[in-house]
Amino acid sequence: MSRIAQRFAELKAKGRAAFVPFITAGDPDLETSRAILNALPGAGADLIELGMPFSDPMADGPAVQASSQRALKAGATMARTLEMVRDFRIRDSKTPIVLMGYYNPVHAIGADKFVKEVAAAGADGLIIVDLPPEEDAVLQTPAKAAGIDVIRLVTPTTHEARLAKVVNGASGFLYYVSIAGVTGTKSFAEADVKAALARIRKATALPIAVGFGIRTPAQAGAIAGFADAAVVGSAIVSVIGDHPAASAVTKVTELCRALADSIHAATSDKVPA
Repeated sequence: MSRIAQRFAELKAKGRAAFVPFITAGDPDLETSRAILNALPGAGADLIELGMPFSDPMADGPAVQASSQRALKAGATMARTLEMVRDFRIRDSKTPIVLMGYYNPVHAIGADKFVKEVAAAGADGLIIVDLPPEEDAVLQTPAKAAGIDVIRLVTPTTHEARLAKVVNGASGFLYYVSIAGVTGTKSFAEADVKAALARIRKATALPIAVGFGIRTPAQAGAIAGFADAAVVGSAIVSVIGDHPAASAVTKVTELCRALADSIHAATSDKVPA
């Protein structure tokens, strides 16, 4: 069983949802980013989404775009991102890491080589935002061979026929984008997200994580009441951007603890299915 499947099975047995924080590798600098990554499990992270810095992150709003720019300016590269994962694995053998990014850097390396390097570093899954199911065999084939999950996205505009294509061959979990738009720009409508997840669950048994638009502990707790995971990114990278490196680790840790506490409390009284 993969680390991702194992973690979701553990959480299901406890009757609670997962807290999934997002940070960008190398933001605001390599040393601070490594310290933040290593601190996340202790702050309540159940899985971690680690952004691979890219110059044109088209699905991301201003906060995550700025985090990529800070990271690139500080010298972040794909090799250094994977080195962060390797370093993390020395300390933590259980917390799943999902790498999130765009296909251009993957293509530049070559999908087969990239997947081998990802697996060797100790990452568990990939979210490649601009690689649709119709085109992702180039990544799916080597990833499956290496035991890496390719996580696919479902959006508010995904119709039934499209949903069938998305879930066919998906693994790890599904990522539901709670708003039509980019990250960190709008808030979700709880009733709409709840209805969407009910529809998606009819098509797949995979866990469903919800992201985009979740900024506060209260919002994260609300999502945790009916989703399998809540992903928080823009609020966290905004904290990194708003504070000097010397205090960024502490500030991020404080926010993540508050988010994790809300998520875990919201589902602590659920009876496992």
